[in-house]
Amino acid sequence: MWDEFQSNQSQSSLLGHIFRKHVKPKKQHEIRRLGKLVKELCDQANCNSVVDVGSGQGHLTRFLSFGLGLHVAGIEADPALVSMATKFDKQLLLTLAKESQKSEKSPCSEPGPTPRHVVGWVDPKASWEFFIKQLDITENNGPNTWRYTKKLVSMPSELKLEVEQNTCRTNAEELQTTRPADTHFSDSVSQINTLVFPSGVKPKNMCSFASESPVNISPFIGPEVTIPDGAEQSNNFVLTGLHACGDLSSTLLRHFANCPHVQVITSVACCYMKISTQENPNPPGVIQPQASHVPIEHSEFGYPMSDWVHGLPGHQLSYKAREGACHAIEDYLHRLREESGLLRTHCYRAVLETIIREARPQLRRPGVQTVKKAHALSFSEYARMALPRVGLPIDLPFNPDCVDAMLAQQGRVVAYFSLVLLLAPVVETLVLLDRMIFLQERGFQSKLIPLFDAVLSPRNLVLVAVKPTATQS
Repeated sequence: MWDEFQSNQSQSSLLGHIFRKHVKPKKQHEIRRLGKLVKELCDQANCNSVVDVGSGQGHLTRFLSFGLGLHVAGIEADPALVSMATKFDKQLLLTLAKESQKSEKSPCSEPGPTPRHVVGWVDPKASWEFFIKQLDITENNGPNTWRYTKKLVSMPSELKLEVEQNTCRTNAEELQTTRPADTHFSDSVSQINTLVFPSGVKPKNMCSFASESPVNISPFIGPEVTIPDGAEQSNNFVLTGLHACGDLSSTLLRHFANCPHVQVITSVACCYMKISTQENPNPPGVIQPQASHVPIEHSEFGYPMSDWVHGLPGHQLSYKAREGACHAIEDYLHRLREESGLLRTHCYRAVLETIIREARPQLRRPGVQTVKKAHALSFSEYARMALPRVGLPIDLPFNPDCVDAMLAQQGRVVAYFSLVLLLAPVVETLVLLDRMIFLQERGFQSKLIPLFDAVLSPRNLVLVAVKPTATQS
């Protein structure tokens, strides 16, 4: 289906094998494309430091650091995921060490730097100063000079040298081998010079990126950012979030607008139903810490962010509308064309939610998680697996005749869901345009780039903004 997975459906041919371990095909596709875009933006901003928010198991941070040579700090709220990220870092280094022992090729001098992983919850109500404090960045200790207080791998000095030598060699070889193969996506690293600019010359303070074919790109023009006294250029960094959930994406945009150290942002959003609104300030599915680190002076909701949209009558987006925007219309079209048995799952969930509302009226949106191969189960089997996930007993009583009558309406459920999905791109566009207007109101221009293959990664739009600094001319 996708060129990079033709030889092996679970392994991208365009990503080095050391970055594919533990990574699903969708994530392989995403980290390769986003990583190379971030690298090009770092080069444009004369900055080699990146903060990856919601870094999870560190797949993107490893590619940015070991693969592309950037200084990366990943911040993740789940300590278990941070532990896994550290574990996978160790495995990558050990793999490189083993390969280095077998290799007879000439060594290279410098490896990509080891990423730094931070356990922390990014509070939407906290200031950018507190966010910087979480990352342990001070005026004299910016991302380029992050201190590594823990060694990820303990190895003899001669083995460390081999790891460093092989890391650099592997990075160079991978970049060489991926260039000719990636014919359907002009990588920011390898083909950025093919872009056509309005003036014919790549100007300073211009964010350049690659798309499916060369295009005219206008510069991102924003207000000059004055670096505070005592702050050095090395304190600046690029802020990125790959599918940052709910309010996290809007929080990152606010940090970009307010924090003088953030020079570039690449934001890929998801989980729009978890965005806070005035009508629903605490949406279901969002885990809040017991205590906030800073006092809340006023509410800053995830939607709308811009003053202009907030002033429009009827601008509100319901939970259901935002939840629908998170579904993959591309995948559903395939199911419809094939008349897939997977369509049964939507009817199962609708019936189960009806039963839950009758038994527990307070559970308006129970948020039943996905049950694997639900379409191959009977409804009773499906219910027994799904009910405990919302804290209900597996023997919750229901009327079999009523259930059978509702299951007979599967065609109507499919028709309704199809109509919902037709509106999904519209709702997503409204949310993302609101964020672009928010940036514009603060003097920053931005662009939406369809960076990923929508069939493989439906949330494929990345919002990019760059701010020129006062030191640039």
